[in-house]
Amino acid sequence: MNLKEKLKQNKKNGQATLATNFYNFETLSAVLTAAKNENSSLILQLSESSIKYLGLSTAISMCRSLQKEYEVESWLHLDHGSDMNLIKKSIDLGFDSVMIDASEKSMDENIALTKEIVRYAESYNINVEGELGYVAKLGQSQSQLVFTQPEEAKYFVEMTGVDALAVAVGSAHGFYSQTPTLQIDLINKINKITDASLVLHGGSGIPHDQILSAIQNGMTKINLATEIKNSFMLKLREVLGHNNEIDLRKVFPKATNAAVELVTEKLQLINYS
Repeated sequence: MNLKEKLKQNKKNGQATLATNFYNFETLSAVLTAAKNENSSLILQLSESSIKYLGLSTAISMCRSLQKEYEVESWLHLDHGSDMNLIKKSIDLGFDSVMIDASEKSMDENIALTKEIVRYAESYNINVEGELGYVAKLGQSQSQLVFTQPEEAKYFVEMTGVDALAVAVGSAHGFYSQTPTLQIDLINKINKITDASLVLHGGSGIPHDQILSAIQNGMTKINLATEIKNSFMLKLREVLGHNNEIDLRKVFPKATNAAVELVTEKLQLINYS
């Protein structure tokens, strides 16, 4: 089953799939370990900054190798693609899904760029995700709330043909300054008015009951990134603060296990919602 089919199935059944970002070997192995232990499918996400850090070919090779080793149903997704050339190259190199994020541009520009990627990906039959509305990115103000409107979402999907749509419904990327409040009724309305699979960005730090309500009302893909980095680094700092060990092969596994525990908890929440 490809990711486009999986998300359509989720929409039909009121379910969601966890999408986890990875940044190196340790975080990739952590999310796959959690998925294998839970016998769960998983979306593996690479951002443009992670690709710049790892190198595109290295990142793809590492991901495909571990997917085969762990035997987990999983898909490789480009998260928040803004470089059109990189998005197209990712498609050519075998990504299962890509996101074109032109949400900060005008509606017409967003539609034109998203449509261009949808058309480019047609022959590959992969999932294409777009974004509409203001979901604050790292470093951006979380006080500005511009929610995605149902009629605009319907129009955007019809004009672009996009398979999945990230919507602004009260979430934000990074750490929250205060507990977020998802607009559950808005999620429900958007879900009913469009055929696109809905995506929740900024899943880190959202209370569990809100995540469950979001899924029940139409969210098919739940993104998790910040908490993965945070759990890994907090444990690494803790370990290094109590000894003078210089062998990363001894300290990294403890940080990796912390990320495994986090993703396991999220999978249990989402899969049994």
